[in-house]
Amino acid sequence: MNAKTVVLGRDVRASSEALANCVAQGLIDQGCQVLDLGLSGTEEVYFATTHFGADGGICVTASHNPIDYNGMKMVRADSAPLEAASGLAHIKDLAEANTFEKSVTLYNIRDVAEEARAAYVERICQFVDISALKPLTILVNAGQGTAGPTFDAIAERLAELGAPLVFERLFHEPDGTFPQGIPTPLLPENRPATANAVRASCADFGVAWDGDFDRCFFFEHTGAFIDGEYVVGLLAEAFLAKDPSATIIHDPRIIWNTQDLVAKAGGRAVQTRTGHAFIKKAMRDENAVYGGEMSAHHYFRDFVYCGSGMIPWLLAAELVSRNGPLAELVAHRKAAFPSSGEINFTLDDTKAAIARVRAGFEPEAISIDEMDGLGVNMGEWRFNLRSSNTEPVVRLNAEARGDAELVEQGVERVKQALLG
Repeated sequence: MNAKTVVLGRDVRASSEALANCVAQGLIDQGCQVLDLGLSGTEEVYFATTHFGADGGICVTASHNPIDYNGMKMVRADSAPLEAASGLAHIKDLAEANTFEKSVTLYNIRDVAEEARAAYVERICQFVDISALKPLTILVNAGQGTAGPTFDAIAERLAELGAPLVFERLFHEPDGTFPQGIPTPLLPENRPATANAVRASCADFGVAWDGDFDRCFFFEHTGAFIDGEYVVGLLAEAFLAKDPSATIIHDPRIIWNTQDLVAKAGGRAVQTRTGHAFIKKAMRDENAVYGGEMSAHHYFRDFVYCGSGMIPWLLAAELVSRNGPLAELVAHRKAAFPSSGEINFTLDDTKAAIARVRAGFEPEAISIDEMDGLGVNMGEWRFNLRSSNTEPVVRLNAEARGDAELVEQGVERVKQALLG
């Protein structure tokens, strides 16, 4: 990448500070200036990379992975992603060759944490119309990950701007030992703490983040978890209310709810493959204002085309202020387009299993979509099957038009075909 200036941040894991120090030394040895953010979220690194005009950015984090994992998330100049087939593969080759020589030009580390966070917070707060906000109580669960200090900076700025929001904080202080367990709200067993706290605090809604807070998850005022595909639809609707002709990017797993909302608002929905590199590329190619994945990744054109776990809850606060409780907004969409949620099957031969499903359904299918896994449209219901990249698992998502029972029947049919 021929980088001369690189932004560096790290999450709260016990190993992250030492690894970040090693990353910094390696960059300095290669003649780079390091702009250090210290403890920060992945999205803060992405934002700062563009804000400072750096040649790249690295966040030392393992996100939601087990406690003894760690790694790095990297972006190029302009916060653009590295392609797996080229950029990351090339980095792997360079690392394995290990033919590095120290540069004659050495730079020191520059601490930019305060400047970077102030600029980041200002940008985040610009995504919401403060005057539209009504008095709301919001329960936030940082899971003792990295989110706490960043959230506090945003909350402080919102208060200065006159936002009438009250926050109840749960597991807020960063703690790399994760006494409550790794913050992964996508797993059902990790949701009760947030759900109970939402009910106990009589909050209007709840928010929980993963470890590096690039994903956020929503809970209704009842404590009920809101599935990610309906959040994508809500956020698409929020943008289209301000720009009805906007383009929205979505992944191919559960699509009908989003496509229906976008069409009714006069916008344009574009489907692309699952994964941040594909979503970000499609957003840049299509000048899309927003891109969403049902896995709780949300991307924003006006946030350097990157994902954020802080912008979504602000947009949700504005939606609730304008349109009423999330529970009511979501109930209507669930009734119109019920879905199964992601169901995982561990199989010996995933390719053969998916081939069996295709053979069984293709004769009566209206259309087959192979953009990402196998998408099968059966008319009043459809499903998507994808193989995991890292384990012998097939992931099934199914949806229907206004008929929850049809979803259940469809899941059972696909299951029988998968298991042979």
